[in-house]
Amino acid sequence: MSPTSPTSPTSPGETVIFWYNGKLIESQTLELGIDDPGLLYGATVFTTLRIYNHSLDSRLTHWRSHCDRLKFSLQTFGWRLPDEERLRHGAQMIMAHFPVLRIAIFPDGREWITGRFLPKNLTENQKNGLIAALATPESSRSLPSHKTGNYLSAWLAKASAQKLDAQEVILIDTALNWLETSTGNLWGWQNGCWWTPPTKAGILPGVVRGQLIDWLQQKQQVVRTEPWTPELVKRFEAIAYSNSVVEIIPLHTVICHSGKLEYDPHHPCFQQLRIFFLAL
Repeated sequence: MSPTSPTSPTSPGETVIFWYNGKLIESQTLELGIDDPGLLYGATVFTTLRIYNHSLDSRLTHWRSHCDRLKFSLQTFGWRLPDEERLRHGAQMIMAHFPVLRIAIFPDGREWITGRFLPKNLTENQKNGLIAALATPESSRSLPSHKTGNYLSAWLAKASAQKLDAQEVILIDTALNWLETSTGNLWGWQNGCWWTPPTKAGILPGVVRGQLIDWLQQKQQVVRTEPWTPELVKRFEAIAYSNSVVEIIPLHTVICHSGKLEYDPHHPCFQQLRIFFLAL
């Protein structure tokens, strides 16, 4: 999808387009009350999805799964559900300009949908991988089972990693087990099977993670959901992370507190996962 709308942001200061509370808005700013909990506390839940085949109903867009995850968090917090028809209409309006949507819901059910383009270097990163750095345990996300607007810890962790010339960061717990990256779920390959940290460890149950687990198991492929201990990660032949925008990105180097770990970003195991994103 290659949107070319004149309202698409191409330089600082240019007007952008977004959807908020039932209206399509062209502006650089969003007006919120000074007592809005979304502003004061990051009290929103959000999801980010990639539009495939120009359709919310494409198998790979996973519209229903993203909506279900939003609904689960809203119901858990006792917040108001958004109007589903209006939410879908807003998404359709923004996807006319952008291939990636970020949908946020406020506690009172207001919807806020913004768009962006795919990363310019996505194909290169998918092919050759990235460098990641380990965060400190203090950087773990609050309410990790939910994707809330309070993403400060992960944002700070990634900013610190970038100072080490790393493009991603891996969040860890107090036992130094690897949990997830700042933007996705982890995957490892060892002894002919896939490994991914369990949700009970305190990670986001990613939409793509869940879809991949189901698909791999249907293909009779073993997927082991066990904690990624400091000992286990040293035995992986290859590792990667997944999310709804970038699909699968290998990590060829992880900067640890005591050195570096290196993995094969061109391992043939990744072709197995890439087939999932090609099979329509």
